[in-house]
Amino acid sequence: MEYVTAVPHPRSDTQGPARSGRRSLALALLFGALGAAVALLASRQGWSAGTATVAGGAFPLSASGSDVTGVPASLAIVGLAALVAVFAVRRAGRLLVAGLLALSGAGIVATALLGLSDSSALDEKAAQASGDTSAIVGAMTHTAWPYVAAAGGLLLLLAGLLALRYGRLWPAMSGRYERDGTPRPRRTRAPVDPDRPEEIWKALDRGEDPTGA
Repeated sequence: MEYVTAVPHPRSDTQGPARSGRRSLALALLFGALGAAVALLASRQGWSAGTATVAGGAFPLSASGSDVTGVPASLAIVGLAALVAVFAVRRAGRLLVAGLLALSGAGIVATALLGLSDSSALDEKAAQASGDTSAIVGAMTHTAWPYVAAAGGLLLLLAGLLALRYGRLWPAMSGRYERDGTPRPRRTRAPVDPDRPEEIWKALDRGEDPTGA
């Protein structure tokens, strides 16, 4: 009696890392692009509000994120540039750029949360409105936009951490144009046909000897 056994074909060892590389690449692109967009949008919104005493009355004041601090918007642009640059470099360069991406996100989170207790922008506006350089704003309140900016920074931070962990598995922009180190074969021109005068003139223009001597 004959027995037929089915032997399963072993999976390639490269399937697991390749799948992880594709998944992490998609997540990093999503987190990085979305985080930079959210941080830029939040920095243009109103972060705080208060009142200043002007001519015996209360004058309402408000400050946007860019009034409080310009760091989140600047770091969002840096992070977005780093996200693109990750694919233009390899090895140690990729680690450095990925670290810059993560640091940009962490910086946005820190400065956005610090902006919650910063009243300098409103105090400056209160001094301008009242004409008194020592005037300060009263009854300061905050909106949710600083937390939104911090969330955008957190997404950039996650994109940087993904790049640090899985960046070695990601392709590079110039990968398909690179060779394996073998010398590139030189292209040889076809011999000039002596029966075609136009080819003889072209060879002379190139500084070649059409006779092949």
